[in-house]
Formats: sequence, structure tokens, C-alpha cells
Amino acid sequence: MNMNVHTLHEVVEISPEKQRVLVIDRKGDKRFWQDYDQLLIATGAKPSRPPLEGIDAANVYDVNNLVNGTKLKRALEKDRPRSAVIVGGGYIGIEMAEALHLRGMKVSLVQRSNQLMPSIDPDMAELLSHALVQQGLDVFLEETLLGFELKGDKASGVISDKQEICADIVILGLGVIPNSELAQRAHIALGPKNSIKVDNRQQTDTKNIWAAGDCAQAFDLVSRRPVHVPLGTIANRQGRVAGMNIGGKEALFPGIVGTAITKFMDTECGRTGLTERQLNELDYQYVSATVKGNTLPRYYPGSAPITVKVLAEMGSGRLLGVQIVGGQGSAKRIDTAAMALHAGFTLEDMLYLDLSYAPPFSGVWDPIVIAARIALKKL
Repeated sequence: MNMNVHTLHEVVEISPEKQRVLVIDRKGDKRFWQDYDQLLIATGAKPSRPPLEGIDAANVYDVNNLVNGTKLKRALEKDRPRSAVIVGGGYIGIEMAEALHLRGMKVSLVQRSNQLMPSIDPDMAELLSHALVQQGLDVFLEETLLGFELKGDKASGVISDKQEICADIVILGLGVIPNSELAQRAHIALGPKNSIKVDNRQQTDTKNIWAAGDCAQAFDLVSRRPVHVPLGTIANRQGRVAGMNIGGKEALFPGIVGTAITKFMDTECGRTGLTERQLNELDYQYVSATVKGNTLPRYYPGSAPITVKVLAEMGSGRLLGVQIVGGQGSAKRIDTAAMALHAGFTLEDMLYLDLSYAPPFSGVWDPIVIAARIALKKL
């Protein structure tokens, strides 16, 4: 593609006035200034690591990128640890819990808040927590990480504000923060959670500088506010928009609704839009409805339980959020709700969606539509 790629080169300073960046060549330990016409900042996010004693122990791992994931996999194969403590109950924590459980390890999960998956409501998170406990995992909620018990250069346990848990390895899943210090030092405007402020073309407030991905903010189409949601799906779309604009073709990134899915063993979880906590923070008046059903007609082989929660604006009936927890075939249903949020659908609109039906795939009335119908009655 006739591109110049410089690996092991780090940009340590941006000079917007002179349109250049200061680069360190890590191979030769040289410094030089590189001019630019347009600059894209795509520095991503970095894992949250509180300054606790022992957090840099040899067997305490982040899994925020391929390199760290590879290191962990090699350690699992070489050392054959039998027990693990995972700190953090979000997407990374849940998925790592499954991976280690499948290796036959004793897994304990420690979460500071009173629920797993803070991106869904507590009543839905309880279903996911139940799935972990059913599989023999220990789930400790409302416990804060204080430090680590050390034995040489390794951690032999995790210390919380309530107990000490022995562990052969420790996985940190404490979330990520935007890697925006470089932009901040260049006095480029920041947005929510210190993400880089951008418009719908991915352009910053500084001339000829753009930002995309986990380091940049996004626009929430439901709340109509800037947010920071570090997901790969969003990063890819923002990068495409930024690249097209830099290359001379006009492109706009309309915004997001925060759609995400994950799973633990046979239990799937999907979410899109706003949660009750977010709606309360934004002072929305809303109704909610939760239904328990089946992914397929009850008589059909492979039918699994599914719980769907729908949130809608009081008065207008505008759809505000949907959450799903259930068996195989549950989570991808969230895409229907995501499309509805993008389109600004009301509960009434949801009732007449021409969704597909055949017993191997769904019932005549999809659980999302049933939940919307019950929420509509509350209006």
C-alpha cells in the first residue's frame, strides 16, 4: 500500500503549532521531529492498575492486548497453576473466568460493586452471577482489592477489605482508561473520562488533528451526550470515518448505542442503550418490563430459558434500552434492539416488526416483542 511503517518508534510529544511530532527510535535510542499535514491519534486505552503493593508481581496479569494474552497462555501451559483469582467482573473478568474454568482451575472472582457486569442492571446481573456459582466458581461481591500476599517475586494470594484468597495466578480485569496523556500534554481538548474530544468527523478541536478508537469519545444516540465506551466495534467504525476524512472523502460517525455481548459457558448476555442506573442519573422518567421465556418454542429441541428487560421513556414510549440474559441463542437478539434504538423506535413500533419465525429459530412472538408489549401496557 506504499505506507511507511515505523515499529519500535514512540511519539512522546505533539507540537500542533509547528505540525510535527517528536519521535524516539527505540532501536537506536535516537530522537527526531517528524512533520505532518494531518495527524491521527489512535493510542487506544490502557488497563486500570491501582498503585498497590505487589501488583507488578510476575504472576499478576492484564489481558488487554495480544502480547499480554500470549504471556498468560504460556504461563498456564508451563506452570500449570491450579487456582486463579480474577479481580473485576466485567467483560474481561467473565470471559477469563470461563477460559480458566474450562482448564479445570479453581476460579474465584472478586468484584468491588454489588453486581457482576456493571453495564447491565442488578436484577439481570444476578442471573449471570447465578450461572458462575452453579458451575462451582466463587463470586465475591462488594469486596475491594487492597493488595497481594507475596512469596518471592510472585503473588500467593489476593487481599481484599474482607478476606485473603489464595491463588497461583491473578488476572486483573479492572477496566481501561483512555490513553490520552499525549493529547493532553499538547493541550488538545478532552471529553468524558479524559477521552479525546472529537466531532462527528473524528476531528479534535485542534486543527489537522484527529482521534479515533478507545482513546476518543463517542456520541450516545439515546442520551444525546458524549460518552467513552471502549469497544472494538466502535473503534473500527471511528477509524474508518477518520481515515476517509483525512483521505479527502467526507464521512460522518453518527454515534453509538453501546451494544455489547458476552457469555459464560451456556449463559449469554447482551445489552444496548441505557440502564436504569444511567436513566436515574439523567433524571429520565421511564417504565421497565422484564419477561422470562424461551429462545425457541418450548416443544422444540434445544429450547433454552431467556430473560429480556426493556426500558422505555414515560409518555413518548421511546425505546431507551434492552438487556438479555439466557441460554444459547439469546444474546444476538440484542441486535434487533440496537437497530430499533438507532431508528428511534417506540414500544408501539416494536410490536409490528416483521421478525422471522420458524420453530428452529424462535417463537411466533419474539421475547423482545413480548417485553415491549408488557412495557407498553405500563404507559
